[in-house]
Order: sequence, then structure tokens, then C-alpha cells
Amino acid sequence: MDHEADAYRTDLMTITRFVLNEQSKYPESRGDFSILLSHIVLGCKFVCTAVNKAGLAKLIGLAGETNVQGEEQKKLDVLSNEVFVKALVSSGRTCILVSEEDEEANFVEHSKRGRYCVVFDPLDGSSNIDCGVSIGTIFGIYMVKDDHDPTLDDVLQPGKHMLAAGYCMYGSSCTLVLSTGEGVNGFTLDPSLGEFILTHPDIKIPKKGKIYSVNEGNAKNWDAPTAKYVEKCKFPKDGSSPKSLRYIGSMVADVHRTLLYGGIFLYPADKKSPNGKLRVLYEVFPMSFLMEQAGGQAFTGKQRALELIPEKIHDRSPIFLGSYDDVEEIKALYAAEVKGE
Repeated sequence: MDHEADAYRTDLMTITRFVLNEQSKYPESRGDFSILLSHIVLGCKFVCTAVNKAGLAKLIGLAGETNVQGEEQKKLDVLSNEVFVKALVSSGRTCILVSEEDEEANFVEHSKRGRYCVVFDPLDGSSNIDCGVSIGTIFGIYMVKDDHDPTLDDVLQPGKHMLAAGYCMYGSSCTLVLSTGEGVNGFTLDPSLGEFILTHPDIKIPKKGKIYSVNEGNAKNWDAPTAKYVEKCKFPKDGSSPKSLRYIGSMVADVHRTLLYGGIFLYPADKKSPNGKLRVLYEVFPMSFLMEQAGGQAFTGKQRALELIPEKIHDRSPIFLGSYDDVEEIKALYAAEVKGE
């Protein structure tokens, strides 16, 4: 690979160009979806800059304290939430916003209303900011039918009805992974251009992986299938090598690694959290959507994750997602458990 030539490539596929190319495949398209995505991208760029400055801001007394003008400085997760809410409302293409930071769904005023619902976690893993671990934004997009005023039911839909989903990871580089229902593509922010460039076209997860990712600190509270599966990862009976354990504790970073390298990410239900801990609408659904689009699977312990119907906007669910064959194994263990009852 000629890195020098690569550094001066001029035919860069930016995310804007990519989305417009996709749009041109649908002659009836009005471009609303492209406009909405461009506002999400802008929010990601803003948060990326804020995250990079967070340690410094704390050092010079800017985070969560009062500055000389007497204005309270906002914590990064609150700031990120405001950035996304404002970016999405100002796009004029949204009608309902559901954020992890807000208890109630946000209904956009009539004059700025469009036909899309966006569910998002503005800063997932924000407790990791101070130690420099990758964190990210997760989002999913639904469409509202034109024949009625939007209601909460337009958002409380199974994940298989999502139009698009993605996440933006703020780490050693700023990476945006997106699916509009036709495969998964990864873009990396080029800081010198201020543009996301296509760096991971058509991501496909390996059919089987060598990594499992779970918080083993919860092991004493796990159900039997999860415990059996993790035991099997560590002490395989078929003579194969044990899987490696990698757990960052930031969902975006753990899922990103799983998507690129294969393997399985688990956040099971346990005695402490009988419904699991991750939220259905803006964590489980978008990540499950991406996994399936990349050729993997996502399972709740009872059903395909994208077929789950949430009852409330902050519902939680257990989740097992990753390489197709690895998720098949955990499905078989749950099926055997049901049979044995």
C-alpha cells in the first residue's frame, strides 16, 4: 500500500457524499433523511471536540463548576444531550426525540416538525471520561406514517422497523458507524478537513470470533445458560482454544471491537437486574440493527432482539450480540434450558 499516495488521495468519499449517493438510488426521495443525517453528523463533531477538551476543561475548572460570570458549566453528558436535541429539532425533520438523559419523550413543536423519530444516548459510557476510555453516541431512526399526529406508539416499535441506526465513538480517533438498512459502513473524522471519510466500507463481522465480552463481576448472579456459556468460553470441551476476555465497560467501544474482530458481547439479565441493564430503544436496538446488517445476530435470551416490543421508552433488556455462530451457541443453551423445565 502506497501510504504517501494515500495521504494525498483526492477522491475522498465523505459521509455527505456517501449519503447523497444512497439517496440518488431513490428517485422519489425528497432528501429529508439526508438532511437529518447531516444534523446528526454535526452533533457528533461537536461532541467529539467537547470530549477531547474534557480533561483540559476539568484541569482549568470548567466542568460542573461555576465560572467567573456566575454561569454554571455543564457536565459533558448534559451538554451532549442539549447539542443533539438542538441539532435534531433545528433540522426540521424530526417529530419525537427520545434521549437517555430525558425522562419524557420530547415532542417537537408543530412548525419544526418532520416525519422522523430519533432515539439516542447522547454520551454512552460517560463515567469513563476521566480515565480516557472510548465513549460514544448511539442513535436509531424510525419513520412516522403521514396519516396521523405522532404519538409515543410511533417510537414504541420493534427494532426491525428502524430505518437506520449507528454510533459515533470518541476514542483515539472519532469513528462513525452507520447502517441505513443496506449493510454497515464506518467513517473516520479527518480533523484537518472536519469531514468524516469512508474508511471501513461494507463491514462484515466474522462468522465466529475468539473474544467474549462480559462483566464477570456479576457472575454470581447469572442464570444457568450464561454461566455455562462463559465456562465454555474459558474451558472448551472440544479441544479448541479458549476465547480471550475483553471488557471495556463502554458499550460503544465493546460493540465496535466485536463488530470488527468478531466474537460476542453479553449483558445478561441477573438476580440484581432481572430485566438486564441496557436500554432497549437507544442501546439494544441500534446495536442489534448494526450487528444483523453486518451478518451477525442479536438475541435477548428469549427472542431475536429486534422483535422485542418496548412498553416504555426507557425499558431494559438482556442482550447477547455478535458473530453468528457464537450467538447460535448461546441460543442453543437457552433452548435447552427451556426444554429441561
